Amino acid sequence: MRRHPPRTRLARAACAAALVPTLASCGLLSDSAKADGPALSAPAGVTAQAGSATSVHVMWNRPASTAEVKEYEVYRGAKRVKRLPAERHMVDVTGLTPTSRYVFTVRARGTDGSLGPASTRVTVTTPAAVKEDRAAPSRPTGLRGEADGSRAVSLAWRKATDDRGAASYDIYQGAMKIHSVGGRETRALVTGLRPGTAYAFSVRARDAADNTSAASGTLRLTTARGKGEEGPGTAPAEFEASTRHTKGAYYIDLAWTPPRTGGEVPAYQVYLDGREATTVMWGESAPAGSATYSFYIGKKPHVKHRVKLRAQLPDGTWGAFSTERSVVTGKAAEKG
Repeated sequence: MRRHPPRTRLARAACAAALVPTLASCGLLSDSAKADGPALSAPAGVTAQAGSATSVHVMWNRPASTAEVKEYEVYRGAKRVKRLPAERHMVDVTGLTPTSRYVFTVRARGTDGSLGPASTRVTVTTPAAVKEDRAAPSRPTGLRGEADGSRAVSLAWRKATDDRGAASYDIYQGAMKIHSVGGRETRALVTGLRPGTAYAFSVRARDAADNTSAASGTLRLTTARGKGEEGPGTAPAEFEASTRHTKGAYYIDLAWTPPRTGGEVPAYQVYLDGREATTVMWGESAPAGSATYSFYIGKKPHVKHRVKLRAQLPDGTWGAFSTERSVVTGKAAEKG
């Protein structure tokens, strides 16, 4: 299984053995930040998808910090190109040049006026312009889906046809575009919904010349009633855990398959013995297939631990937990 080196919030030195460190105890917060409340962190999970030869669809998740966000600023290179209110997490940047490379970042501005750090840089290249292409793709057909718990729905459709291929698919909730995936995708996970609420969804295809298809048929779904729990489709799948002994210490090795959200999953929360242990963040190199992660657990043999994890969803919230696994240092994993 291929390994993808993530970035993690665990401090690598003094806090490594604690496994549940706080930023303040590791000296990572300034005195002013401790006094004035949590500082803004960078928006996570930033993605950029070419919607046409002259437009790019940028999406991001809320920052992991608890600081309040007033608005987001989207940058193309060093130039700010969009400002959006806190409830928006996507935007189409238009007026671009075909076959050109662009770099985007996003920053959050707090209610106190402070500007947070820039997100991970994402690079995208617009496709070539298509001369005299006035034909829109066919409308996507076979739209189907189901409520996934009380806060999400999963959608799928049959691909549209176009003489030069679909560049992207736009998902609409009523008359408002709420999500976009690449032209090779035929499914999406829509999150951030309300429990016990009826929604109407449709999908449109867009080609490189920015011709947009007619809308698919409307799909009406109602989320489950509850307290906002995420459905099982938002949980990492095929989750396994095992221990290994290396140079006098024990480590827990994790492996799983990311939930299919229609985009990258930028971060995971790992829980150890019922408590949050760390957040694993990939940024630009988030794995689309299998994922792995390892962490130090101690030097004593025959110690039992329980471990599980959950993924960050497109709206910045956390999905359902994976199956919980039990491991004993020096022994094979037990099924949870």
